[in-house]
Amino acid sequence: MNKTRMTYFKDENVLHLVISEKNEASSVELSPNITAELNANGELIGIEILEASSFIRDSILEAAQAKMLNLPKTYNKRVEPTS
Repeated sequence: MNKTRMTYFKDENVLHLVISEKNEASSVELSPNITAELNANGELIGIEILEASSFIRDSILEAAQAKMLNLPKTYNKRVEPTS
């Protein structure tokens, strides 16, 4: 089994996840800026994310906001520092 490898191309702001070293035969756009790479059997071998820094930032913020909305009310209270 191959290990997943992740490479970030800073100048292009592209994140590339390699799941398999098999040759890419086709690709499918999953959403704007996210492309799934497939081998000849239609199996996922990689994912390319354009504008990666924005995607990661937005994903983290959305996940954090969702978690905060699901916390009990006692956790949502502001805690004032004590002197």
